[in-house]
Amino acid sequence: MSRQATALRPRTMGRITVNTVVGISVLYTLLPVLWLVLAAAKQRDALSGGDLLSLGDLSFWSNLSDLFAMDGGVYTDWYVNSLLYAVLGAAIGSFVSVACGYAFDKYHFRHKEKLFGLVLAAVMVPQTVLALPLYLLASSTGLVNTFWAVFVPVLFNPFGVYLGRIFAQGYVPDEVLEAARVDGTGELAAYFRVALRMLGPGLVTVFLFQLTTIWNNFFLPMVMLSDQQLYPVSLGLYSWNSAATVSPEYYPVVIMGSLLAVLPLILAFLLLQRFWRSGLTAGSVK
Repeated sequence: MSRQATALRPRTMGRITVNTVVGISVLYTLLPVLWLVLAAAKQRDALSGGDLLSLGDLSFWSNLSDLFAMDGGVYTDWYVNSLLYAVLGAAIGSFVSVACGYAFDKYHFRHKEKLFGLVLAAVMVPQTVLALPLYLLASSTGLVNTFWAVFVPVLFNPFGVYLGRIFAQGYVPDEVLEAARVDGTGELAAYFRVALRMLGPGLVTVFLFQLTTIWNNFFLPMVMLSDQQLYPVSLGLYSWNSAATVSPEYYPVVIMGSLLAVLPLILAFLLLQRFWRSGLTAGSVK
């Protein structure tokens, strides 16, 4: 019994350590969200006084009403803009990324690996470094301060291309494509009718990554846009938060707006998480 107890002790300590680390990580993630929920229901005086834990004097609906009435209801425009930038951009971008990754995996062409090396190198380039070149390109084409100045750059994601190639390797066997070609199916038909159906989990995974990246995009819109009507939520809340140093009435609406801003990401993850989990395991088991 003593030997068994000695053998089980390291396993027990390991489980306790893992559970402790997981618990701390969960608290680190959930505490800011909990603070956001509590602060969104408080008046401005309660926020400045730091009395967030009391359940009295709740003003959730009042703050929500003030949010959509502030500055002529511009928050609605910001929210719609973010949905267009993020949802539509992530949908188109994920299809482009997966198609490029599929081509890198399934087709043989000159300098393929060198080109893919450039894609991997582009993954390492921070997006903030590209903001100035993108601004100069948009300025030369007359797209500065337009919807397209923010929308077009987010359609192309090197990391999504890399994931697309990994998913194509893990989900689409070459034998299936060869069988489709033998049956007389063209390359485009084989991709859309056969390969794309198998790439569903990978497509959702790339979509979630790009949705999160585009929704949180801040620096590029700040460089490209001067019209508040075109702002995404992230840039709009930043402008309100800057104004709150002079006009404290902006503080409650900034917090309420931040709470609403995280809801689409949470909803997308909850609806698509089973595809996302299966997508992360692509190629792990042969």
